[in-house]
Amino acid sequence: MGTLVLLFSCLILLVSPKHTREKRTPNRPNIVLITADDLGYQDVGFRGSDILTPNLDQLADSGVVLENHYVMPQCSPTRASLMSGRYPIRTGFWHGNIKPGEEWGLELEETTMAEMLQRNGYRTHGVGKWHCGMYTWQHTPLHRGFDSFFGLYLGSQDYFDHDRMKSLDLRMNYRSPNGSVVDQVRGDLKGRYNTDMFTERAVSIISSHDHSRPLFLYLAYTAPHSPFQATKSDLKRYSGHMTATPFQSGASLRRRTYATMVSVMDRGIGEVVSALKQQNLSDNTIIVFLSDNGAMFGGPGSNYPLRGGKQSLFEGGVRGVAVVNSPLLKTTGYVNTNLHHVTDWYVTFQTLARDYTEQTDKPQLELDGVNIWRSISQNKSSGRNEVLLNMKLTDKMSRRRNDPQNESRRVSKSKKITELGPNLIESNLSNGSTSGYHGFRPDLEPQSNDFIGSVDPREGTNETPPHQFNEHNDFFVLRSGKWKLFAGKYTTQTWTSKNAVYEVLPLHKVGKGASVGRGVRLFDLSTDPREVLNLAAAHPEVVRQLMGRIRGYAGKMVPIGRRVSNAYEARKLGVWYPWVPTNPDSQPVLL
Repeated sequence: MGTLVLLFSCLILLVSPKHTREKRTPNRPNIVLITADDLGYQDVGFRGSDILTPNLDQLADSGVVLENHYVMPQCSPTRASLMSGRYPIRTGFWHGNIKPGEEWGLELEETTMAEMLQRNGYRTHGVGKWHCGMYTWQHTPLHRGFDSFFGLYLGSQDYFDHDRMKSLDLRMNYRSPNGSVVDQVRGDLKGRYNTDMFTERAVSIISSHDHSRPLFLYLAYTAPHSPFQATKSDLKRYSGHMTATPFQSGASLRRRTYATMVSVMDRGIGEVVSALKQQNLSDNTIIVFLSDNGAMFGGPGSNYPLRGGKQSLFEGGVRGVAVVNSPLLKTTGYVNTNLHHVTDWYVTFQTLARDYTEQTDKPQLELDGVNIWRSISQNKSSGRNEVLLNMKLTDKMSRRRNDPQNESRRVSKSKKITELGPNLIESNLSNGSTSGYHGFRPDLEPQSNDFIGSVDPREGTNETPPHQFNEHNDFFVLRSGKWKLFAGKYTTQTWTSKNAVYEVLPLHKVGKGASVGRGVRLFDLSTDPREVLNLAAAHPEVVRQLMGRIRGYAGKMVPIGRRVSNAYEARKLGVWYPWVPTNPDSQPVLL
């Protein structure tokens, strides 16, 4: 009889929905999201670089390397998509970076990753680079879901003086016991190397973390973004093994300084991993490392063997370094070749946090990311076959000034263009390149007269859309399956040498390593990841099919306001402060 009662009790527990959910769903994992700034595709040890990155190599060896992880070609657009889970065409970042003093940022109606995790019980901490807007206090990290923030609001700074345009940009933000935001400017830290300070803050957060709540740590290093700076002791320690380049000693010093910056960041990552282990947090922690874009083309970083770099939509600019490491992964020690995008992290973390958007007060805007956890953990399909790398439509660029009091006006549905006209350009079939390519040839660049002609994406329909794709100003770049399409007018760059041996390429000067490309290019990335052979002439049907995707993406695109700049007002006190008044409740206590 006792045995029957016991079996009956077990049966009740097994069919209980609450019991089933608790048994099937583990505790919410801790998430440590680490970003590098302008890191070259090749500039890590596990890709054969001469730069020392033993800690990243260990994470890669015992974790998963994401070979096809796409980002945006610049800092702000990648960070906005990372935080929101949405393409730049939705967030307004399709036109590029936020420059110092500009009055715009990630819209307040957007739910950030930190907000989403915070509402699910996470302790949320930001360290390092923000670069998602600072012209009002409401755009700064503590009003975007972070419990604390230590770092810079802008996109770069001097690594020792912590200034930009001779004004300080380093602060600690936290909430006082009464809930007020405290803004503590840290001029007292002048002379300290910022990569080390960011590591120290991250380790401090981990060491003092309350284990009863899950942790979200966003550690956004500025390394190895310019200016290229390092301490003399670190330079000797981390770059003494590197050989000189065939060019002037100054170029060699830049490469060695860049390499040292990467190695110091790697050292910090090792300290973060050690802190997680010491605090017994590592068993339930997911570590994600990624770069926001490729290395600057023509500079000391290397995107070898890929084409192009930062500010271009070629692979060297948008296929970033990415590594995932966690005991929660079911399959490790391999290179994952599935298609992933930076927007996917929002949805993935949302799923792991068991977020229920229907129970939130703030509406969840439509997301572009997909849950890639099974793809990474089990090497299953990611469910993604397409990535919009970016597009530009000139008639989405308004001359009207942004209104910080009501930013939603900028996303007026009445201004969305849902249809496109017939004047799309295609490479001339008779001029399409069919030549082969082998080896490093920085001088190999198709001529602009390769691209003429037109194609109607509405072929087979009765649509007569009023809008025209302007090949002289607009562009559209898409990866779909193995294909990658360029159309319109876009930045064109060539190839980077291995370990940046040829730091200054023969045809380009540093800082001016780009030309303008026009027309259509089609690459088969499964056989041509270096983007050498233009197949548009050989596959006009693929061009037409991919061109047809423009209409759908244009319908989701938000217009952008005029980029008003008021840098003087933002830094008139010698410190960068938000300068546009908004809700008085968002004003911090200044220390």
